[in-house]
Amino acid sequence: MVKVETAVKRETLYIGVSVVILSALMEAVFLIIQRWDLTVLSGNLLGGLVAVLNFFLMGLTVQKAVAADEKQARSYMNVSRNYRTIMMLLAVVIAGVAPIFNLIATVIPLLFPRIAILVRPFVGMSFSGSTSASVSTDADTDVSLASSDEDTDEATEGDNGHD
Repeated sequence: MVKVETAVKRETLYIGVSVVILSALMEAVFLIIQRWDLTVLSGNLLGGLVAVLNFFLMGLTVQKAVAADEKQARSYMNVSRNYRTIMMLLAVVIAGVAPIFNLIATVIPLLFPRIAILVRPFVGMSFSGSTSASVSTDADTDVSLASSDEDTDEATEGDNGHD
């Protein structure tokens, strides 16, 4: 069993709380425009759960990659990104095919973690006295967990000679 670092837990909690808040706002918008039904709720739940799970799995991958050498870390990050993308794609396909899900209400929550990451510096929301989290290794290397997939991918590709 993998020991989950405190920073991964803290950042996932922040993302989870943010997704719940943004999901409630989205539900309110559907109510206001008179398009709300149970498919909106089920789509929101599916999209929100997948969004938080995606972020948590990314955090675990970063935690594992920090402890590995550069080549292995790059491999971990690429494989994780591919699997997580497939997971999100499957959620969207399921929402598009199954009549119990509203497709739009499923897709929108997949964007909520990115919104939460963008507003984090402005809201000052802290889950342990810090507004940014990092995973530290024995070599004092810090990797930010509050970055998007592209930021993480760029960090792993930084020294590949393509400046």
